[in-house]
Amino acid sequence: MDQLLLNIHPSPKKTLENFVVGQNAECLSSIKKLLTSDELFFIYIWGEDGSGKSHLATALKNKKIIVVEDVEILSDKEQIDLFNLYNESKKTNTKLIITGADAPNNLNLRKDVSSRLNWQLVYQLKTLTDDEKKLALTKHAEGKGMVLDKKIIDYCMVNLNRDLHYLIATIDALDEWSLKTKRPITIPLLKQLLV
Repeated sequence: MDQLLLNIHPSPKKTLENFVVGQNAECLSSIKKLLTSDELFFIYIWGEDGSGKSHLATALKNKKIIVVEDVEILSDKEQIDLFNLYNESKKTNTKLIITGADAPNNLNLRKDVSSRLNWQLVYQLKTLTDDEKKLALTKHAEGKGMVLDKKIIDYCMVNLNRDLHYLIATIDALDEWSLKTKRPITIPLLKQLLV
């Protein structure tokens, strides 16, 4: 019978401070400017899965910024609502971030919505390099209070899917497995988890 475990290592909160910037320094700088400036009210952020859109969206929601994610899946009615939200945000200088999977002109959106999304700043988030992913995994583990040997991260990068969401989920599962089995985190324990 499995024992109920306390969540000793909760997932770290997603913040602008623990976002691994990589090649996205200009985007992060503009986001910080958006938070403090009256000149800027809107940024559109796009990129492939694992590029950091969800991390930034969560961090900004925690700062009470209006965030609309995955614009490409909005219905026609939702796009009209977004168009109106954009116009209202512009009028009232309410901060707004919208994310999507591609540049606005490449998405199957209403022309008026696509046009609005291009009016202010548009950033493509670049995916992290392998070294930057290692840093992201290290920061994630540290944020959970885990002590994770560099060899574990190197093993993950060589032997697993390099998608950052998958790698982080693996580290979280390894942490839980270590607690459940009452064994230290090692490569043999990781191999056992992955079987």
